[in-house]
Amino acid sequence: MAIARKIQGFLDQASWIRQMFEQGAELKAKYGAENVFDFSLGNPNLEPPIRFKEVLIDVAKAEGPGNHAYMPNTGYPAVREAVADYVSTEQGVTVTSEDIIMTCGAAGALNVILKAILDPGDEVITPAPFFVEYGFYVDNHGGVLKKVPTRSDFTLDLKAIQTAITPKTKAILINSPNNPSGQIYSEEGLKELGALLETEGRRIKRTIYLISDEPYRKITFDGTRVPALFSCYPESMIATSYSKDLSIPGERIGFLAVSPGATYKKELLAAMAFANRTLGYVNAPALMQRVIQHLQGVSVDAALYQEKRNLLCEGLSRCGYEFVKPKGAFYLFPASPIPDDVAFVRSLQEERILTVPGSGFGCPGFFRIAFCVNDRTIKEAMPGFEQAMKRVKDKLRTS
Repeated sequence: MAIARKIQGFLDQASWIRQMFEQGAELKAKYGAENVFDFSLGNPNLEPPIRFKEVLIDVAKAEGPGNHAYMPNTGYPAVREAVADYVSTEQGVTVTSEDIIMTCGAAGALNVILKAILDPGDEVITPAPFFVEYGFYVDNHGGVLKKVPTRSDFTLDLKAIQTAITPKTKAILINSPNNPSGQIYSEEGLKELGALLETEGRRIKRTIYLISDEPYRKITFDGTRVPALFSCYPESMIATSYSKDLSIPGERIGFLAVSPGATYKKELLAAMAFANRTLGYVNAPALMQRVIQHLQGVSVDAALYQEKRNLLCEGLSRCGYEFVKPKGAFYLFPASPIPDDVAFVRSLQEERILTVPGSGFGCPGFFRIAFCVNDRTIKEAMPGFEQAMKRVKDKLRTS
């Protein structure tokens, strides 16, 4: 076999995802991209804030020795200091520059964390629905991803998490605001989770880490706030990026932060710095580090995504779709009107609408709509959403 059997297995598992995108490409070639309503990718459609462009120009023009050379593997000290100051305000605890490692986006941060903490066979529990790549990230470092259900509104089911904990459990991986549901886990829920992990950690005689993937932290709606993780549980870590809140996913810049209260913080940070280098990231992009140093707290206007959410929710509600209104991120995760979510997504393709089945997020029976698109796409897709629902209802009536 030309490629690794494991990778071939992963490719086979994801073949239906490839088919979805291939069919989408065929639709665009046939009808023109402007006549296909593509809600498949979480690619921000808002332009970066004007301040980002101003700082980028200033940083690019700056002269000085070593501006594009290697820096400490954990990132520029001044950048880490700026990030730590902002995270301290956000978390309500004192975070120092030593607690921060600059990374190649949130994906880089997660892989660094997992490489640092996992032994072969260690288990990582994640609530479903979850970001599709988590299973591959955990497998990268010899771990096993265990999926647990959430409640009907996609909030944490602590009993399900407790049941899933075994002596092999090393971490719980959460994503809030969540991709694909848009749910934000409450402070009360996170504190209860922290208490559970503390109790269960004593029982199995090992530290259970709580890892929070937070690239959508600043994209929240209706005044909802994302709780401060570090005050909920000391054995916690944050992986995040500037991809969504600055609309710069192609720049691959993010960071990881370890709670100042973590028992083995020194060892964790040393292991993560080592992992950052040996995974081949070496360090986060130099230019982008120097840019984001001056952009702490700056983000796109989340109110614009809220308007898109409202436009989409109002339209789909009129068509008869059922969903939990998202509190953050830029995704809607409606229930499929038929049990086979893959089949329904294919039905939407007949209306030139591209979405993603919930099966890919560990949650069959739903489908994801990424509403980080222009308003025209949302409005002009509505007749297609309505027609797909009508087709389902007609079939149910005649069957």
